[in-house]
Amino acid sequence: MEKDYHFTGYNKKLCDTARMLRKNMTKQERHLWYDYLRKSSPTWLRQRVIDQYIVDFYCSKAKLIIELDGSQHYTVEGEEYDSVRTEVLEQYGLEVIRFSNDEIDRHFDDSCRYIEEKIKERIGEYPVYR
Repeated sequence: MEKDYHFTGYNKKLCDTARMLRKNMTKQERHLWYDYLRKSSPTWLRQRVIDQYIVDFYCSKAKLIIELDGSQHYTVEGEEYDSVRTEVLEQYGLEVIRFSNDEIDRHFDDSCRYIEEKIKERIGEYPVYR
């Protein structure tokens, strides 16, 4: 049986912060989690510590990360930080896909279809919903 797990290093000091973020998700994170990802197989984790970062959503089997970007991501500093962060995460063989909060608010179904296509591309099958 093939493992549905991909090991990545992580900073244990960030675990409490990740736990707090799971309890205080943004409106868009809650929408994507409760109305889509939570019911999906392969399994998704939310606010997962990988290396020195906390990613919004992580699917180990597909080696896929979803990031939801608020306005702070569209500053020069935010874009530079995200670029470095993405490079580090890609060194683990992970792919990072990004949606703006506005995309989740206005184009939720299209965003979900895009995620489905990425999963199919990465593992050869579409997700199943429980």
